[in-house]
Amino acid sequence: MKIYDCTTFYSEHMMMDVRFSILDKHVEKFVVTESLYSHSGKRKKLNFDINNYPKYKDKIIYLVIDKEPDDLIKVEKNNVHKRLNSIKRIELSYNYMNKAIKDASEDDLIILSDNDEIPNLDSNKFLKCNKNVILFKQLFFYYKFDLFYDLMPWFGSKACKKKSLKSFSWLNNLKGKKYPFWRVDTFFSENKLINLEIIDDGGWHFTNLKTPEDLYEKLNNFGHHDEFKESGITIKKLKYYIENGIVFYNHFADQKNQNKWNYNYKLKKINNKLLPNYLIQNKEKFKNWFC
Repeated sequence: MKIYDCTTFYSEHMMMDVRFSILDKHVEKFVVTESLYSHSGKRKKLNFDINNYPKYKDKIIYLVIDKEPDDLIKVEKNNVHKRLNSIKRIELSYNYMNKAIKDASEDDLIILSDNDEIPNLDSNKFLKCNKNVILFKQLFFYYKFDLFYDLMPWFGSKACKKKSLKSFSWLNNLKGKKYPFWRVDTFFSENKLINLEIIDDGGWHFTNLKTPEDLYEKLNNFGHHDEFKESGITIKKLKYYIENGIVFYNHFADQKNQNKWNYNYKLKKINNKLLPNYLIQNKEKFKNWFC
């Protein structure tokens, strides 16, 4: 079985280097898609340069998306339309990856993640797994490699055998839960599965390892860009959150609750033993991204 690691790119150069370094020994091909349009629809320059990763160059399949989705809503009268168009752009970036796996065999494993969601492919449970669909339960970190968000697990990386892949957007939308056989609703849902494996030590989600300026740029162009703009959060406020290790977004709040952008939860400093060996061994290289 060969492994195809599939992800998207915006401008996360350090995180891609970390990802390639951690997963290299396991992965046959790294699939990277980048669009000329942000999730908000803003035209952007291409930021990924395969020559920046000479060690992994022969493994990388780089795909450029040079168009918008065909079914965008023409008139954006409200934030609902903006959000729907963002979802369409995200789905296009995922499903474009089909072009890169045409030569994969039916039993090869296709992993889909955001580039800051790194699966633990050294997990014994993963190495022994024979299921066709796999979810990786990941530790959740903010701003620094060792600032832990302890309130929720993160089901970021998701994988399946090519023969079971309905679409990349289907894989991305799988629920982070294994449902019991008696749940009748699983027979009518594509996203609720019975026969899958959850890898409990499934890796790491390192989100928002950015300067305040870069984080502000990201949040103005990601999927929920419309909500962020309404939140009124400034670069100065982001600087305060980062310096004080505070999560400002409430992942548990109702999506219609605008106050979810004023959460103020204090992150926890963790033992570095919970991190990938690559980061532990190269702590000096990434010293600016540790507490």
